Amino acid sequence: MGLWNRLFGRRRESTLQPKRLDYLNEALALERQGDYDAALTSYRLALRDHPADPRVLQNMAIAFTKTNQIEEAIRHYRRALECDPSLAGAHYGLAFLLIRRGNQQAAAGHLRQFLSRPPRGPDAEKWTQHAQQALLEIDGEPPR
Repeated sequence: MGLWNRLFGRRRESTLQPKRLDYLNEALALERQGDYDAALTSYRLALRDHPADPRVLQNMAIAFTKTNQIEEAIRHYRRALECDPSLAGAHYGLAFLLIRRGNQQAAAGHLRQFLSRPPRGPDAEKWTQHAQQALLEIDGEPPR
């Protein structure tokens, strides 16, 4: 659109609409830089736009874990699981936070959920073995 049209009102309304920021990707980028507090701010903004997005909730839980805000992390993992009960990463993360808190039985349930649908990918085997080992220890089996 030319300067003349912009100055004298011959503008199309569709070109004036503000673009929404992608707060989720912004938060992920801030996390990669190690700025977890700023990432949490961006996650909060993303959550405002999409209050039931399990990806945002799960990533917030991860950032809360990294900033040692364990209760907030647990709360966000649980909210993510309310939105998507099959979210393997949330079951995994929540399980290990519950172990840290001493709630072995609840952790075992989340480990079983995780192991019932383990993720696929290059690092998946490492996480699956870690979950299996933790579950064996909860069930009273000696470590391997």
